[in-house]
Amino acid sequence: MSEPTQRLIESNGIRLNIAEQGEGPLVLLCHGFPESWYSWRHQIDALAAAGFRAVAPDMRGYGKSDRPEAIDQYTIFHLVGDLIGLLDALAAPTAVIVGHDWGANVAWQAARLRPDRFRAIVGLSVPYRVRGPVPPTSVMPRTADAQFYQLYFQEPGVAETELERDPHATVRSSFYGASGEGAAAFRAAVKQSGVAPSVGMVPRGGGMLPGPEVPVPLPPWLSEADIDFYAAEFERSGFRGPLNYYRNVDRNWELLAAFADVKVTVPALYIAGDHDMVLAAPGTAEYLANLKQFVPGLRDIQMLPGAAIGPSRSAQRRSTRRSSISCAVFPAERPRMRRIGQRTRGTSEHLGFPRPKNSGSDEPWPVLSPSRKAASMPIRARAGLRCIPRTSLIPRARSSTRIIISGIAAASAICSRRWSPTS
Repeated sequence: MSEPTQRLIESNGIRLNIAEQGEGPLVLLCHGFPESWYSWRHQIDALAAAGFRAVAPDMRGYGKSDRPEAIDQYTIFHLVGDLIGLLDALAAPTAVIVGHDWGANVAWQAARLRPDRFRAIVGLSVPYRVRGPVPPTSVMPRTADAQFYQLYFQEPGVAETELERDPHATVRSSFYGASGEGAAAFRAAVKQSGVAPSVGMVPRGGGMLPGPEVPVPLPPWLSEADIDFYAAEFERSGFRGPLNYYRNVDRNWELLAAFADVKVTVPALYIAGDHDMVLAAPGTAEYLANLKQFVPGLRDIQMLPGAAIGPSRSAQRRSTRRSSISCAVFPAERPRMRRIGQRTRGTSEHLGFPRPKNSGSDEPWPVLSPSRKAASMPIRARAGLRCIPRTSLIPRARSSTRIIISGIAAASAICSRRWSPTS
């Protein structure tokens, strides 16, 4: 396949840089923090080969896209509005939306608020979260000695100073710290010392990145060229725009009050790895077991054992060329997965979430279930990730590729029977 082409699109009063490839139904890919359209490069190629039109923007504030200075220009309404404007500019009535990390937050809200434009959603790592009774930052953990990393991000200029000091080191440390290799190394250190620091906490008066005296190895799935690409993007754009997403979490809570009872009704698929940092939060397994209450269109939950998940960044092996839209799975060992359609005991049941019986279609949602042995493994919190936000990682599991692309195909078929693209 050819490489993705890039261009600037006028959308919602700003310019968004997009990478696009292929022809067919539109699939919109939304990256997280600290990422770029480049995080989806292998998936773009795989989707195009599978007969889709794949479009991955640099989200507002990232890369070559515009980066407004004001903090209040990064609310959830601005971010969803950017995607609506993008669909309009592409003359696309509807799209399937896929999001990871912050991109998943945006994707869930886009599908929830504009089901007429986003006909299905795939969320990676971050599930849909209902609006809580109090502003989010008011319940984030803090002690006399440390605070949650999202609180560390709130004061303008503080995190920027640290992250922009050496973008190469920031990217390298962030990606390794949230990788399978990084998590395994951390767990080994904790086991040896017997002390487990709180995940995601930043020392007061300190920073979230290790000092220059701490060597950060390059995982085998990440190349120096990849690090150079991300570093060059952040050297040009800085981190203020990406950090402004976090500075609007309380404002988003206020803005979404009128939509508190609105549910995600379009066909949805949620995928995560049981070592994902998101799952370390207390009550997550119970929440996922009841996710269908808030996402009636949820077709399946796929939990990959011994793994965390995110878009692929590796240039090591282009396995996605043969296996469609792979997400990056970063286990210490690659999980054993069965082929699509083979019905085994899946992780959805393990979580207490029954497989959907009335999906609005006669066909079951195509899934790739783990082996029985793997599916019976408990969800393990990723004890050990340093105070570095989770991000995306290793792209070897072709299985997760098939999960997403099968979900997209099924959602397209389901939705085509429910309404026409022009309705």
